[in-house]
Amino acid sequence: MEFEDFVRARGPALLRYGYVLSGNPDDAADLVQEALLKLSDTWRRVRNKDNPEAYVRTIMARQHISWWRRRRREHLTDDVPEGSYTDRHATGELWRELASLPRKQRTVLVLRYFEDLPDQEIADILGISCGTVRSQAFRALQTLRVRPAMLERRRT
Repeated sequence: MEFEDFVRARGPALLRYGYVLSGNPDDAADLVQEALLKLSDTWRRVRNKDNPEAYVRTIMARQHISWWRRRRREHLTDDVPEGSYTDRHATGELWRELASLPRKQRTVLVLRYFEDLPDQEIADILGISCGTVRSQAFRALQTLRVRPAMLERRRT
């Protein structure tokens, strides 16, 4: 597979993954662009591996962490970002619920259920243990399960 073919085939999925990581469509596009730029330099070596997409996702996750650490040192603002990215295949309510979760829990759920990756691969991408993947998924699902019950109590 050539680099251009890989980008055409997996570009939209990488953009969705970038959005899940960053929560911002502009940052997601930047993450994808940076990751693909790094991948293009090493494509000959990477394309012979089993899964070049996992390599790109690892680059994106590490780049996001690097950006997050740099931004954390910057001043915080109360300004709400304008607009939002909506995936044409997803329901708005689900994405609103996922967006309310902490980043790591949201990322684990999306990688597990939306991208259908096994725990070991998620752990490799995020640089955490399989046990952490499972505990983050458990906590996220518990949080999502509690919310509808709370909403029902408020209505009655």
